[in-house]
Amino acid sequence: MTKTRLSISLEQEQAEHIRRHAERAGMDVSAYLVHAATRQMAETEAIEEQFSEVDALIAAAEAEAGALPEVPKVTAGQLTEQERRDVEAALDLVYGEDRASTRPGQVA
Repeated sequence: MTKTRLSISLEQEQAEHIRRHAERAGMDVSAYLVHAATRQMAETEAIEEQFSEVDALIAAAEAEAGALPEVPKVTAGQLTEQERRDVEAALDLVYGEDRASTRPGQVA
């Protein structure tokens, strides 16, 4: 198999660190870096494969959400008293009933 030379640039301290690790592993720097890169690529590919179905579901949901019409903004003054109570109840479920009187985005 024909070998190809790659050139990389790194800080002197990084180079020395890599050399020391390569020596401890009984490898030359080139073999050490190839081994490290190959392991990283295999790990990344395994993760991508494991989560490919989830990633596809997320992409589909994001595309679907992007096609939805924008929801108009509603201020507290536009809510009925019942709607305000419903919002309060929902916030209590999320943040707990003993939450401060502040809302997300507000300062206490």
